[in-house]
Amino acid sequence: MQKNFRPHPNSFKNTFCVFHEVLQDEVTGLKIQFESKAGSTYYYTEEGMYRVSNHWGRLANSKWRLVAMEPETPSKTKTGFAAWSEFYPDNTTDKLYYIQADFEKNTVTYQHRNNPDYDKKAVLRTSFETTKRIKQIRNLQQLTSWAKHFEEDIDVLRAEIITELIYTEKTLDEIKREI
Repeated sequence: MQKNFRPHPNSFKNTFCVFHEVLQDEVTGLKIQFESKAGSTYYYTEEGMYRVSNHWGRLANSKWRLVAMEPETPSKTKTGFAAWSEFYPDNTTDKLYYIQADFEKNTVTYQHRNNPDYDKKAVLRTSFETTKRIKQIRNLQQLTSWAKHFEEDIDVLRAEIITELIYTEKTLDEIKREI
């Protein structure tokens, strides 16, 4: 029988966390310990939290993201797991976030400075600054009109500009002028 582990109710307020998708079987036999008004269910264990939900991202006062399995499961409802040590503090004033780009998959995301994988090289930014830079990077990834005045290969340009946006405080305009 499952021991009823219950974290403090305010443990998750103002947190950032990356959950990793697991198979639905992982929660079989576990007792639902909380169900939100939106229909998400939560299972707490000594190791961490399972969350079953059809919505991820901004949740009330927290930022919880799900890294989907590959290949992605067809169901809209996903089961995610995060260890207790993977919940990091979040606020709007501190420089807590850095940006990661995957040039092969053409994606961009942000991570928390407390992430053990942080190399201490990417510039830390507030959540607002991070959101603004990510928008610029996504435009560079998805659009081509910005590159019409450059003679260099667009993929090389993208990588160069995005890398500068991640690792420097330079503005997009400053970076483009220097190229």
